[in-house]
Amino acid sequence: MATATNSVYRIPPYSYIHVLDLNLNVTRLEIGPKTFVKQDNEKVIYGPEKMITIPPRNFCVIENPIIRDKESRVQFDENGQAKLAFADLEIRFSRDPFPLYPGEVLKQNVTPLKVIPANSALRLKAVLDFDDENNIKRTAGDEWLFEGPGTYIPRKEVSIEEQIRATIIKPNQAIRLRARKECTDRSGNNRVTGEEWIVKQTGAYLPGAYEEVVSVVDAYVLTEKKALHLRAIRTFTDDFNKKRLNGEEWLITLNDTETHIPNVYEEVVGVVNVTTLNSRQYTVIIDPIGIDGKPQMGKKKLVKGEKSFFLQPGEKLEKGIQDFYVLMEDEGLILKCIEAFEDESKVKRVPGDRWMIKGPTDYVPPVEVEVISRRKAIPLDRSEGIYVRDIKSGKIRAVIGETYMLNQDEELWSKELPSEIENLLTRDPILDPGNVDSLSKPKSLPRNKYEVVSYRVQHNGAVQIYDYKEKKSR
Repeated sequence: MATATNSVYRIPPYSYIHVLDLNLNVTRLEIGPKTFVKQDNEKVIYGPEKMITIPPRNFCVIENPIIRDKESRVQFDENGQAKLAFADLEIRFSRDPFPLYPGEVLKQNVTPLKVIPANSALRLKAVLDFDDENNIKRTAGDEWLFEGPGTYIPRKEVSIEEQIRATIIKPNQAIRLRARKECTDRSGNNRVTGEEWIVKQTGAYLPGAYEEVVSVVDAYVLTEKKALHLRAIRTFTDDFNKKRLNGEEWLITLNDTETHIPNVYEEVVGVVNVTTLNSRQYTVIIDPIGIDGKPQMGKKKLVKGEKSFFLQPGEKLEKGIQDFYVLMEDEGLILKCIEAFEDESKVKRVPGDRWMIKGPTDYVPPVEVEVISRRKAIPLDRSEGIYVRDIKSGKIRAVIGETYMLNQDEELWSKELPSEIENLLTRDPILDPGNVDSLSKPKSLPRNKYEVVSYRVQHNGAVQIYDYKEKKSR
């Protein structure tokens, strides 16, 4: 250790002190091993201090370094003061131990050099204009990468912004990149500031100096039961070399590709499930997509099973999936034409036409036909009947004692009667004969008004009926 007794300083090897001449106000360096005797006009202002030792693969940063000539000799002014490069920096690497001259400052202690592993890089930024070791001219503000594996040798003209790592792209994955500044990507394509693009190549991808990773995108797996609904957010050409206009929507199915990674100009609207019809089902699609791929607004399309399909963008089912109309022998359907067409029997139908089909059969109504109602034959005993009204002529008639099915121009007619008559008709003449008080009491089971009025006459009884049309009694 260095020792000082009054004015005598013993400086060990690889140590130094700073001595101030009080007469000249000049500070000089004294290096050991040495015994230094301080004069009356001198003052030791620093030290004894050990020299700085930089081991291999290390460095330090010196602020206000001394100025050396071409032969690396220290330059002094006329007063004997070592000349300094004020506000400058010097990076020193492994060398023999050295002292700090008066005015020099150890800005950064001895630090190991950065070792950059594979699939990593340092993003560097120039703070001064200079030409690098490859004679590439760097301008202040320029950024570039030092890619590993390797050891980075620092320079005073360069600052380290960050250390970045490569993004691993797995199968069925991609990364979405954005340009922070106009640049050329690794594929040689020119990119403008803010532009985004997709990289799908499997492996490690190290973003460029002016590239940033926005996100990792997973592929959508398409099956026979799932399709992908996409929308274009600007005009571009997709992965299948089809030009897509801004706002256009389309489906990607298993027939196109097994997996799909959305482009930066594609927006995923959702996943569309398959629509499946069995052999006894049908559905009607509203606004179907035509052969040209454009929606046919206002039109309808009939699809019969057995079939599986995906609803295209803009399409929707009118009433969902419906079953075939299966008619038995005593059933029928009343149909109405809503659009002119020619049916299966080569009969031309015009809007407003009504007709009826009878069973046994199954029936699927075309898009031009509306099903009004389903009719079933009404079985009538010889003492039973119904009132039938013709909706075209308004004529009312009674059908008695047969099995009858209303046709397309007929409907059941309700015969209205006074309440007293209703009570009389519902009274049992055997259990309650001649009870006048019961006429004012309503019965719990009213009659069906479309059934022919029948009145049971007890044995040895008689009733008189008056015909208002013929004006006769019987």
